[in-house]
Amino acid sequence: MSEQQFLFRFRDGQKYMDSWPVRKELAPIFPEQRVIKTTRFAITVMPAVAVISILTQMVFENYGAIPQAIVMALFALSLPLQGFWWLGNRSNTQLPPALASWYRELHQKIAESGMALEPARKNPRYKELAKILNKAFKLLDKNALERWF
Repeated sequence: MSEQQFLFRFRDGQKYMDSWPVRKELAPIFPEQRVIKTTRFAITVMPAVAVISILTQMVFENYGAIPQAIVMALFALSLPLQGFWWLGNRSNTQLPPALASWYRELHQKIAESGMALEPARKNPRYKELAKILNKAFKLLDKNALERWF
C-alpha cells in the first residue's frame, strides 16, 4: 500500500463517520455507531490524557518514568486514528449479498418515491449504503421503513 493510499484511508474514515446515519434503528445491526461514538470521544478526551500522563510524571519529578509516559501518550493519541482507520476500511468494503439486496431495495423504494438518484451500484460498498440510508431516513415516511426496522 502506498503512502497516499494509507493517508486516504484516514480521510475516507472521517468522511464515512460524517455520512453514516447515527440512528437507534441501525445500532443493533451495524457496529459503525459504536465505533463512531468511541472515535468522537477519543478525539475529545485522548489529547488531555496524553498531556496529563506526561505532566504528572514531571510534576512528581519522576523523570525515570517519562519514557513510559510518552509511550502511553502516543498510544492515547493513536486511538482516534485507529477509529478512522477502521471506518476507512469499512467504508470501502463491499456489502455482503444480503446487505447488497437490501441496498437495492432501498434504492428502488426511494426512486419510486420520485427522488432523483444516481444509478444503483452493481457491487455497492458500505459508503453507498450510508448514503442511501441517509436519504431513506430523510425522504421515506415511517410506514415505508417499517418493513426493515
